[in-house]
Amino acid sequence: MAGSKQQRHRQAGSEYAAQAKRAQAPWRWMALAALGVAAALTAPAPARAADAYPTRPITMVVPFAAGGPTDVVARTMAAAMSKTLGQSVVVENRLGAGGTVSAAYVAKAAPDGYTILIHHNGMATAPALYSKLPYKPLTDFSFVGQVADVPMTLLGRHDLPARTLPELIAYIRQNQGKVNLANAGLGAVSQLCGMLFQKAIGVELTAIPYQGTAPAMTALLGSQVDILCDQTTQTLPHIKADKVKLYGVTTSTRIKALPDTATLAESGLKGFEVKVWHGIYAPHGTPPAVIDRLNGALRTALKDPAVAARLADLGAEIVPQDKQTPEGLRTWLQSEIEKWSPIIKAAGVKAD
Repeated sequence: MAGSKQQRHRQAGSEYAAQAKRAQAPWRWMALAALGVAAALTAPAPARAADAYPTRPITMVVPFAAGGPTDVVARTMAAAMSKTLGQSVVVENRLGAGGTVSAAYVAKAAPDGYTILIHHNGMATAPALYSKLPYKPLTDFSFVGQVADVPMTLLGRHDLPARTLPELIAYIRQNQGKVNLANAGLGAVSQLCGMLFQKAIGVELTAIPYQGTAPAMTALLGSQVDILCDQTTQTLPHIKADKVKLYGVTTSTRIKALPDTATLAESGLKGFEVKVWHGIYAPHGTPPAVIDRLNGALRTALKDPAVAARLADLGAEIVPQDKQTPEGLRTWLQSEIEKWSPIIKAAGVKAD
């Protein structure tokens, strides 16, 4: 009887242990599941989003008016990059304060790759032009890469007596105080080119600012102003139609669009170089994987023969491959800030 009683106790104990084990099983499964969910939730969200990027259209913000030089470059790039990204890249023009409105907007946008900026030299000149700039160009953005350089041309009204650059410089010195120089507004590259030209020849000209390149060119064509420094995207048609006098290009070497035209450096202004350059930016903190996708789309677009042909029609030249990288853009931006800041400060020019 004692043996039977002990046997019954052992059976009861085994059944209790089995029941306890079965009761604990769901909790163990739930605990493991919870750990799995927690691990998924604690995985970096940007990394997960970057894997699928892009899943919706991307907005490319342009700081200048539709139809202008930067806008044309932007729309060319947006269409080409869309093919690689598999999503539309929609151009949005946000005007104001020499491009700082757009730059500030993108700097504060979500760093997810769905809001990007294309900007020109104004990214480098803004720190010297604005006392209270609402962003820092070198630290508030992630860099995607450079796009293309657009050469500048130094032009005169069609009835200006001077035929060559040396004759133009002599004419200016003989008529000090009487010669004026148009530009497309405060901070525009045409203004910067004009400032550098005045410094190079050692003569101060009367500056006539306009609200954009189009009205400045109209004034030159109508002989209301004497000189204008502007980019080939605007000037080539008028040069080819012989409606203006061309005194040279502002790049360090001659350009394909005007192979027979000497550079200003060749004609005596040693070291003179100004060009409109374009870069693409994203908000600071954009995941590296997203930047890689955008940069890949940028570089693929620049290899597209249709893009190259379109940019060539504008007189623009695709930058070398080492400048098409994020680091290439950052390095160039820093060098341009260092170049223009002392020139702008010495001229005492402020935009605010």
